[in-house]
Amino acid sequence: MTFADALTRSPIPFEPGRGADVAALFPDLPPELREVIAGAAGCSPYLAGLMERDRDWLAGALAGDPQAALAAEIARIDALPPEGLGIGLRQAKRRISALTGLADLGGVWDLEQVTGALTRLADHAVGRAIRTGVEEEIRRGRLPGATPADAETAGGMVVLAMGKMGAGELNYSSDIDLICLYDETRYDPADRVEARTAFVRVTRKMAGLLSEHTSEGYVFRTDLRLRPDASVTPVCISMASAELYYEAEGRTWERAAYIKARPCGGDIAAGDRFLRTLTPFVWRRHLDFAAIQDAHDMRLRIRDHKGLNGPLEIPGHNIKLGQGGIREIEFFTQTRQLIAGGRDPDLRGRATVPALGSLAQKGWVPEMVAEELTDHYRAHREVEHRVQMVNDAQTHLLPTTPEGLDRIARMMGEADTARWIRTLRDRLERVEELTGDFFAPNESCGRPELSDAAETLVEGWRSYPALRSERARAIFHRIEPEILRRLQRAANDEEALLRFDGFLQGLPAGVQLFSLFESNPQLIDLIVDICATAPGLAAYLSRNAGVLDAVLGGSFFAPWPGAGALAEGLEAALAIEPDYERRLDAARRWAKEWKFRVGVHHLRGLVDAAESARQYADIASVAVAGLWPGVVAEFAAKHGPQPGRGAAVVAMGSLGAERLNAASDLDLIVIYDAQGAEASEGPKPLPTRPYFARLTQALITAITAPMPEGRLYEVDMRLRPSGRQGPVATSLDSFRAYQMEEAWTWEHLALTRARPIAGDMGLREDIEAARLAVLAAKGGGARVMPDLAEMRARIFAAKAPDGIWEAKIGPGRLQDLELLAQSFALRLALPARRVEAQLRAGPRGGFVTREETEVLASAYRFLWRLQAGGRLLTDRPLDMEVIGEGGRAFLLREAGEETLDALRAHLDRTTVAVAEIVERALGQGAGQA
Repeated sequence: MTFADALTRSPIPFEPGRGADVAALFPDLPPELREVIAGAAGCSPYLAGLMERDRDWLAGALAGDPQAALAAEIARIDALPPEGLGIGLRQAKRRISALTGLADLGGVWDLEQVTGALTRLADHAVGRAIRTGVEEEIRRGRLPGATPADAETAGGMVVLAMGKMGAGELNYSSDIDLICLYDETRYDPADRVEARTAFVRVTRKMAGLLSEHTSEGYVFRTDLRLRPDASVTPVCISMASAELYYEAEGRTWERAAYIKARPCGGDIAAGDRFLRTLTPFVWRRHLDFAAIQDAHDMRLRIRDHKGLNGPLEIPGHNIKLGQGGIREIEFFTQTRQLIAGGRDPDLRGRATVPALGSLAQKGWVPEMVAEELTDHYRAHREVEHRVQMVNDAQTHLLPTTPEGLDRIARMMGEADTARWIRTLRDRLERVEELTGDFFAPNESCGRPELSDAAETLVEGWRSYPALRSERARAIFHRIEPEILRRLQRAANDEEALLRFDGFLQGLPAGVQLFSLFESNPQLIDLIVDICATAPGLAAYLSRNAGVLDAVLGGSFFAPWPGAGALAEGLEAALAIEPDYERRLDAARRWAKEWKFRVGVHHLRGLVDAAESARQYADIASVAVAGLWPGVVAEFAAKHGPQPGRGAAVVAMGSLGAERLNAASDLDLIVIYDAQGAEASEGPKPLPTRPYFARLTQALITAITAPMPEGRLYEVDMRLRPSGRQGPVATSLDSFRAYQMEEAWTWEHLALTRARPIAGDMGLREDIEAARLAVLAAKGGGARVMPDLAEMRARIFAAKAPDGIWEAKIGPGRLQDLELLAQSFALRLALPARRVEAQLRAGPRGGFVTREETEVLASAYRFLWRLQAGGRLLTDRPLDMEVIGEGGRAFLLREAGEETLDALRAHLDRTTVAVAEIVERALGQGAGQA
């Protein structure tokens, strides 16, 4: 079908003179087609310029089948010589932009064909740029071991299209979001740094080739910032590094981003394999209702940031981010995908409209709602395209002037601007209504019926400090029915009500908090969830109601800020306190608020068990490092400055491995270097050894002493040289000598997790060097595996699993896995401290197969989820009856199971499989020894 035959509409020229001039350049085209050209040129200076510049090519393209013209231009891109790539791609961008714009305005192509054409152009431009860059690297001998044939798969490099490009939904003036990776397994370990350097060059050249503005124009604005930890990583990283990042640190927004991820250039097969490895990260097996909260919070943050919370006005309205806009429909769709896509692969589509259809088909969205939102989405995208077509501007703002709105209405083929505005307003309001109903809870339906005992308890609330003011009582009266109704759903509603009573009684005031509940109803769920689901956390909250101040701060549900921001916050909190004891108390208050935040995020599913573990470790590391200078200064005021380079605090065990749970204590040791000094110099000088021993005791006291805000942490120092019999602080020389000459294998295993966290940086570096030297010297010893087998047997003989739900102690459980991982790190002298990284090193040493490693890694994730979830719910051995229905549901969600029987079977299968692998590895290791 020719272009003219497919016409279904035509824009109205806003500037008739310009439109007529451009239409006159195409005298041989049919009148109805020249009418579309006149309308397009008369509304869009940008399109007018494109048609004037490429009129010969465009005349031929418009005379025939537009899809054939598009295909021919795409084929021309693939055949461009390297020296003509820059000019050729820019020419293709101009031509396809003009063709697509006219096909859109004339109704020749629907939305999917329009965005698909733009995406095809981007795919081929990126793929051609990458292939050309890799060819050059191979030709110059800068990609180790690569031959010219490897250029076809870009030497193992792949570009992932993210966002709208990944979904095939590029808008008219989109930039393109890309993540560049390479398959490190194609290169020998010794060559990987050189290969990465080459791929970084290729990536930078690709971005420059596409983004640079020249006299020929530009191809696409290119954004590489969606890659893992973009502020510190190179623009192209290995797939293994990316996988480790997402496994250990990936955030919720990155999960959502990968819904649309798609390999678009380079080694497509490698890209597909990488995306398959991320399936457990993106698509949780449980019904992930926490995604609703994420999307709602993100909507609110975007509106607040962009100032989009005012009344809906069409002039200047943001058609993408504003009320009832495109993003509302995308959030609505993606949130449901995240909720259910883990269990149903049919719901994992990248594109919005097909995803809405799938959700309707599977019953997650009413069919009529899906159809209506699809219609509004297509209409909104057409408005977005026309706003951008005017001057090729990457904008989503409707014009603010009457003339500007007239121009857009004419591009839409509407002569009556007021009618067009009314229609658009109706669409925006309807989208807001449909999507807002999902994110906002329904109005309460009256107070539920209560038992006599519950009624008496609730009546007593009026005497609490939080409800003394008339305003507080009025606000609470509106939210009380929903609180009570949700509390009644708990497995033990009386117990949940009592926990909520304790929380309410401890509040000093209520107006701000109750107002926050009313405007953010999800926080009602937060408090009820804690009371109904997590007995341990509810008891903690009743004792520490002050942590709710953090919720009022407005960033409680924001993404994790990282250790650097935590350190700045703690430093600021300590700086305002007037004395040492108040600073110790301030540190406790600071840590409680952050630990409460992590617990809530874990409970609500905003972070998983692995993320919460790293966050708990960040809090502990920052707390110890933040207190250390104050402890040193307080001690030095009596006994003088630290001799020599002073002491460093070393995190051991789970803190060293950055894997804590809600109830973890801290394993620490202290190592000092007096540099020959025999004593301190101060008002009350001390010999070096007693000085550092007493300084260490001062640190322990600062962390463990009970104060008005409680304890900071419990501390265990049994991992120091010679254990309980050894001094609490050890000199660096003694530490080296002991580890090399006297230490047992278990002490060498403990070193695989040692991580200096406070003290002189030079000393910390020397401690790390000593650690690695010990691992290198002792890891090949004949006694490593026999000692490990003996130690394992002693541990299991001394302590049996604590109930049927034990995830930590016992064969095939966490401690078993961690010991095996530490043995890998020791035998390979591996710097890595985290369990996952240590486990993945097993195949490198031939200790386990890759298949066994995957079993171990999967088991570790499962067991940690059960352990961390259990420790969040209770500080006692896990009892499924005691934790109640809410607690059981939380653990099932964490483990990805439907029933307790399934969870028990999963646990049994896992521990048996892990124990068998561990015993094989131990037997193999003993045989090798």
